[in-house]
Amino acid sequence: MNAVKTGWTTPQMELLTHTLKAIAHPMRLSIIDILEGGRRMTVTEIYTELNADQSAVSHHLSILRDKGVLKAERKGKFIYYRLHNYAYLSLINCLNDIQRESMLN
Repeated sequence: MNAVKTGWTTPQMELLTHTLKAIAHPMRLSIIDILEGGRRMTVTEIYTELNADQSAVSHHLSILRDKGVLKAERKGKFIYYRLHNYAYLSLINCLNDIQRESMLN
């Protein structure tokens, strides 16, 4: 099945769906938000800033890394996380605009 209006193929739509699922969680959106602007942070820095449980943050970091949203780089005994693709910020900003518009109507 091809999407008529977008011209996307089924594999492209499936990839988009997996991408949206990867970011569709409040904690994952928060992680993306704090890594905006090129920040690189360790798990400890992230869970401290979010005031969240370390194991939960690690779980969500793993999902974001596996889906290609984040990049993990080891430096000595630390692993630093950063955004791998800044296009996700554009997507999130677009979703914010949609939410703001729907609240006005």
